[in-house]
Amino acid sequence: MDKLLKGRLEKIFDNCKGANNIIIANTESQDPNFRYLTRFKSGVFEDDMLIASRNGVELFTSELEYETAISQKLEGMQIRKVDKRNRNKIKKVLYNKLHNTIIGINGSFMPAATYLRVKKEYRPKRIIDVSECFYKARVVKDREEIENIEKAAEITKAALEKISKYFKEGITEVELAKRFDELSSELGSEKPSFDTIVSFGKNAALPHHMPDNTQLRQGDIVLIDAGATVNGYCSDMTRTFIFGRDNRESREKEMYNVVKHAQELAIQAMKPGATGDEVDKAARSYIDSVFNGKYKGTFIHSLGHSVGLEVHDGYALYPGSKVTLKEGMVFTAEPGVYVVGFGGVRIEDDVLITKKGNVLLGRGELG
Repeated sequence: MDKLLKGRLEKIFDNCKGANNIIIANTESQDPNFRYLTRFKSGVFEDDMLIASRNGVELFTSELEYETAISQKLEGMQIRKVDKRNRNKIKKVLYNKLHNTIIGINGSFMPAATYLRVKKEYRPKRIIDVSECFYKARVVKDREEIENIEKAAEITKAALEKISKYFKEGITEVELAKRFDELSSELGSEKPSFDTIVSFGKNAALPHHMPDNTQLRQGDIVLIDAGATVNGYCSDMTRTFIFGRDNRESREKEMYNVVKHAQELAIQAMKPGATGDEVDKAARSYIDSVFNGKYKGTFIHSLGHSVGLEVHDGYALYPGSKVTLKEGMVFTAEPGVYVVGFGGVRIEDDVLITKKGNVLLGRGELG
């Protein structure tokens, strides 16, 4: 069996010992766990079904995707073509495979209609939700995954370095977001890992503000939160700029310096054995106490989240978070300060946990 596939199946079933087989059922969208197991780089595989066990995976696909699947088939993977002529035969194969067994499903993705069809047609002994098993497996990345996230981070970092050339008075948030996405695509991104956030001025006080027709003015904060994808893997970075005037003594610059130092403290804390609560506290306690509490309570979201096949890949770093950092995990570090009616600052990087500490992705340092 393919070495990476074997390792991923072992991680999943070690975390979920109750299931005999796991069904991954695509809809019009592709379940991220389908990509995790197949490592396919092309193809839609709409409405296809994959059955995973400790011994390998079996893909049931249409004529439309069969040759695409065969061309990317891994050792330990079986591909079955489903068409009008053999549909009943395939149903019987699936019934014999799944009847009276314990079936795992991704409850966070599978539609209720698919769940009911599986229950009716295959009559399993029990159906259990194994979505958490996948999250536990996926949170520790293997080398191939890390390389994909690193490439995505390099693209986003390069686009963020280039984007300030397009700052000009009167440009709208929508226009700048579109230009950023074009830059990212030109640099090799398959697609944005989420809708690019661009906020000018007081809009930057809203962490999830979506671009509108607000125009850029002299002295405005410009906050850009964006990500790229490479082979399905995401990056997520934020940079905050101050447009068009000397800001050495400005309130905006003060806020920027507070956030920058808070991020440095958080990254220093991101090492094997640290908990999400500890990492969050490293940044939050500084923001809450600096300048006699001037910015206390202005950091209004979690310190970060895991990144992978999904931009929010299962776990987060927040007050009370019990997640323990391990080598191979990738989390964002994104403290922020938000002053409603004035503006906000956020700085975000993707951080790989290593044996000795961490590495900021996007710098081409992995070797």
